[in-house]
Amino acid sequence: MRMDFGLNLEQTQKLIMTPELRQAITVLQMSALELTEYVEQQVLENPLLELRDHDGERAEEAEAARETEPPAADRKEFDPDWVEYFADSSDLGFCLPRGQREVSEQPAYEQFVSQAPTLADHLHMQLSLSRADEELKSIVRYLIGNLDARGYLSIDLAEAAARLRQPLARLQQALAVLQGFEPPGVGARNLQECLTLQLDVLQENNPVVRQLVADHLEDLAAGRLAKIAARLEVSPQEVQRAADILRKLEPKPGRNFSQHDEIRYIVPDVVVEKVAGQYIILVNDAAVPRLTINQTYRTVLAENSAADQNTKQFVEEKLNAAAWLIRSIEQRRLTLYKVANCLVELQRDFLEHGVKYLKPLNLKKVAELVGVHESTVSRATSNKYMQTPQGVFEMKYFFSSGLSDASGAQVSAESLKKILREIIQQEDPANPLSDQKIAELFGQRGINISRRTVTKYRDELGIPATARRKRY
Repeated sequence: MRMDFGLNLEQTQKLIMTPELRQAITVLQMSALELTEYVEQQVLENPLLELRDHDGERAEEAEAARETEPPAADRKEFDPDWVEYFADSSDLGFCLPRGQREVSEQPAYEQFVSQAPTLADHLHMQLSLSRADEELKSIVRYLIGNLDARGYLSIDLAEAAARLRQPLARLQQALAVLQGFEPPGVGARNLQECLTLQLDVLQENNPVVRQLVADHLEDLAAGRLAKIAARLEVSPQEVQRAADILRKLEPKPGRNFSQHDEIRYIVPDVVVEKVAGQYIILVNDAAVPRLTINQTYRTVLAENSAADQNTKQFVEEKLNAAAWLIRSIEQRRLTLYKVANCLVELQRDFLEHGVKYLKPLNLKKVAELVGVHESTVSRATSNKYMQTPQGVFEMKYFFSSGLSDASGAQVSAESLKKILREIIQQEDPANPLSDQKIAELFGQRGINISRRTVTKYRDELGIPATARRKRY
């Protein structure tokens, strides 16, 4: 066997993740709020980027860009990519006629609060109106600071008394003041005490209700009403009436208040509206700042500029980065529009009639119709929401698996869940349907589904089992 050295010429194709490509991928998978923060950060880092208002200056800027374009002789030394950006006279958005200003339909920020009040804020407000002395109020403030997200007291009174160097009776007095505030049940140390405080406010003196709270909450949660009735020597109907009273109470009084790190709103990235029988798709980028190139730095790259080569090189690099960012944002908008348009076309029945008509869909089918890779569709729909006539949905919601019915048509999992909920709502409460019986009812509708799948969907919907749905 002979071994020697040689030179071979070979052509290969491979993808290189350049910084620009990474930035384009990052921009694509950002939501509108994330993109706004990212653009603001880039403006701080790149001196050639600046924000522009939504007015008629876009056409004037495009005209000024064409007039100040450097000649071809100046491009030979650097050959920058920004020349193509300046030469492109097309606008990235709608251009208003000169002199006409855009009328913003966005609501005034004065109509919004920066943050909903927290449980601690709500309790401190009530404490300020209390007639308790200042020493007792300071103890109550300490207890408020030791409430968890549920509204329960997370510290033992003996431990709190030792830390505050106060007698235990004084801590119990402060706890009584706290437990007298709204919402009822706040300051409780366990579930039993929380429900008891609310029953005291309602002046509910039914002995069966009190006994359920004291000794039978575990059996009640498991739906063992007959067992409870036998122990209390009452009828199951009476136990069920008492359980209905308990279901009206709030086991976690603090969850109805906002948390410090909680976001309680969604800004849709795509808005779908039906106008004159046609669905109009709008990419909601109104909150994203509009970017342009700072005109001052262009003079550095002019032919007669007195700037040194290092300065020109720095400005050129920043200019290329700015142009690429603007292109990436525009490419994100176009990709998001194409994907949303494809979803609207494929899920038109859902937009017209609701969840029961949602069709099974996967990333591959949308990618083939749009003409992009599956990963691009995944990034374009990640962490983004679409506002439709049926409500606001995460864009991933439109991609779901499904089953085939008797005619061979595909039925999505969300549609099956909707049908499952309707079947259970129409059942006889005294004789609820088993999962096997529900599977048979699906079969009568031409949908072959196993009992295990019915159980899985029922659990995902939060619907209890047969024994817990029974009404006596």
